[in-house]
Amino acid sequence: MTITDPIADMLTIIRNAQRANLERIVVNSSKIKKAILEILKREGYIKDFKEFEKSDGKRKFLEIVLKYDRNGLPVIHSIEKISKPGIRIYRSYKELKPVMGGMGISIISTNKGLITDKEARRNKVGGEVVCRIW
Repeated sequence: MTITDPIADMLTIIRNAQRANLERIVVNSSKIKKAILEILKREGYIKDFKEFEKSDGKRKFLEIVLKYDRNGLPVIHSIEKISKPGIRIYRSYKELKPVMGGMGISIISTNKGLITDKEARRNKVGGEVVCRIW
C-alpha cells in the first residue's frame, strides 16, 4: 500500500526549487493546492501562480512563480507540512499560536475553507493544521 501526500510533495518542490534559485516550477493541479497557493500569494510568499492544461487537455497543472528578496534570498525561509496522512493535527482557535512571533503563518483547513492562523483566531474557528510557513 502506497500512501501519497500531494500537498507535502508540492511544499517539498517549492522548498527545493528555492534552494536551487529557480524562478518557476510546475506541479499537478488540485483545488486544495490552488487554495494554498492563493494564501501564499496573498501573504507575499510567492509572486504568482496560474493554472494551465497540457495540449492533450486531460490534466491541469499549476505554474508557480517563486519570490526572492532584493539580495536574491528566498522569501520563504521554512515551509513544512504539519498534518500528515497518518497523523492529522487539529487545533482549536485558542490553541493556534503565532508562527515565529507573527512573522510566519499556519494554513488551517476549516469548514469555511483554507485560512491562515490569524484569520482562524479572528473568526474563532479551529481546524486541521495543514502547513506552516515563515
